[in-house]
Amino acid sequence: MRDLPPSVTGLPEVWEWAEYYCPWCYITAVRLHRVQQEYAGQVHVRVRFFPLEVLRGDPAPRDILEQEWWLAALQEPDAPFVPYGTEDWPTTTLPAFDAVWAASRQGAAVGLDFDLRVRRAFFGEGRNIGRRDVLFDIAREAGLDLRAFEREFASPAARAAVLEESRVGRERFQVRGTPTLMLPDGTRLPLPIAFPIIRNRRIVAVRPLPCIGEGCLDATRAVFARALDSAGPQEAA
Repeated sequence: MRDLPPSVTGLPEVWEWAEYYCPWCYITAVRLHRVQQEYAGQVHVRVRFFPLEVLRGDPAPRDILEQEWWLAALQEPDAPFVPYGTEDWPTTTLPAFDAVWAASRQGAAVGLDFDLRVRRAFFGEGRNIGRRDVLFDIAREAGLDLRAFEREFASPAARAAVLEESRVGRERFQVRGTPTLMLPDGTRLPLPIAFPIIRNRRIVAVRPLPCIGEGCLDATRAVFARALDSAGPQEAA
């Protein structure tokens, strides 16, 4: 089975298998970005593509997401959320995956920054991240090389890479939902999130809240410590 390289930077990695319409992926990404600053040059956060619409065959479910939206916002004050106030709702998030892949071709750090910008654009700014013009605007705001971005974004290689990564997640790493946090050896890592219990497309209960905001940073730091420990003394040095 063909797989992707185990590391894109040569550093120990933490993987987040993620979808762009998932609010839990957004707050996880915010926490990982924040703590990564403390582990600069030691551990790299790698976002791995897992488009749920490919797995489930449905676009972003607005009725469910608008229930989860504020539950996620309450758990992470550093992740801005605003009401999605228009009818211009994404019918697909696959262009967002293509765009992040294209941005990542300009460097791992560039791709990680662009990834968070795309999530913030949807949840914190109410922008349709299924639209290519919106993604170009985000690339411009991020200061990307726009010619290179446009070339990569338009390439069939972008969608092929996204779909291949999704296949690897399903088949090799048994990923079934987002966010799934793990080490490159497949070890699952805990997520300090109170996920909802949904029945008949309605939230009927919420699991106990493990932490909120600043209180979740120690749990996030523990994820990075696991990555360093798993790498061994030579890789972690």
